[in-house]
Amino acid sequence: MTDNITWFSGIQIVPGLFTVENLSFAQNFLMKDDDVILVTYPRSGTHWMIEIVSLILSKGDPTWVQTVNSHTRFLWIEDKDSQKLLKGPDRPRLLATHLPIHLFPKSCFTSRAKIIYIIRNPRDVATSIYHIRKYTPNVKIPKNFEEFLNAFIHGELLYGSWFDHTLGWLTRRNTENFLLMSYEELQKDLRGNMQKLCQFLGNHLSPEQLDSVVQNSSFSVMKDNKMSNSIRLKNPEDETDSNVPLLRKGRCGDWKNHFTVTQSEAFDKIYQEKMSSLDPGLFPWSEV
Repeated sequence: MTDNITWFSGIQIVPGLFTVENLSFAQNFLMKDDDVILVTYPRSGTHWMIEIVSLILSKGDPTWVQTVNSHTRFLWIEDKDSQKLLKGPDRPRLLATHLPIHLFPKSCFTSRAKIIYIIRNPRDVATSIYHIRKYTPNVKIPKNFEEFLNAFIHGELLYGSWFDHTLGWLTRRNTENFLLMSYEELQKDLRGNMQKLCQFLGNHLSPEQLDSVVQNSSFSVMKDNKMSNSIRLKNPEDETDSNVPLLRKGRCGDWKNHFTVTQSEAFDKIYQEKMSSLDPGLFPWSEV
């Protein structure tokens, strides 16, 4: 755990994760027309989507996802280690980021690069981040869920405000080469949403290949796959490495086991205020 945190343009700069220089690199990164980039606020289904897209591109063959770590298949444009590879001439075309839109590469919006943006019920997002933080060596751990929820509501987290992140990226929802997907819809109809992804990516799969994608991107299979369910992070205080699990429960509605009635009512009020500019029907969750 470290308290050595500074802020840059609304997000935290945490030692061992990225620097202002890394963010500057990301902002000025040159996107190409054949790039595919997954964008999410943390704990919104990023690694699930990485697995799904990886399997779609390999036509259901699980070899790639079983032998290559997810952070190698998709490079993170704000990550200092990924940036070393992104500077090379043969950089991959599969990218990922948690960056808010104002820190995203401007070149993307004048290219034909495809953006997949995944949203998730913010209550489940908050619950998931709260639990994953205890495994992360380079961020401050809150004393309790109440303290963490307050930080979440006020955007006092690594990637800033969920509300700002979501509102910012949803301004792109009606633009070409932008696909909005949700964690909840994937849970409800995985196969149907995979077909939507295939169409967006321009990849046709046979029914048998789709069956393999569905099977190998299931929570149980991913949880048993070390290439998909862990990330190695370095503690900046003692330079030790630790493996952080990426998957926890993989379901919707776990927030109900953590929010009190008072917390739920307070969150609902803030949610309604901050998201009032958008049609409630845009979101697939019904509780907020």
